[in-house]
Amino acid sequence: MTTQQVADKFYEYMQQGAFDKIYAELFSPDATSEETPGSDWTKATGMKEIHEKGKKWNDMIEAMHGGTTGKPVVAGDYFTSFMTMDFTPKGGPRTNMEEIGLYKVKDGKIVSEQFFY
Repeated sequence: MTTQQVADKFYEYMQQGAFDKIYAELFSPDATSEETPGSDWTKATGMKEIHEKGKKWNDMIEAMHGGTTGKPVVAGDYFTSFMTMDFTPKGGPRTNMEEIGLYKVKDGKIVSEQFFY
């Protein structure tokens, strides 16, 4: 798939809430995932670590109230997506978060994701 095709499929799956499909179909097994510089989250390398990172995040959430994903913008081997999340963390106040996801595509698969918020 081209970067545009990966980005389009990513957007389609995000609209469906099909996160498992995104990771199973669109990500390279050796992909990396990084949070915004200076965050407490470490870089995850490989799908096992990315899944563990996702589980840690989900374990911190008391309730998800909603979220949005904007249509991707593609440039070369990269695409970005503006995302929002409305959630209540365990022991914390309801939070609205905005972030930009930057994804790199190589050989038809996402090889890295990085979040800025």
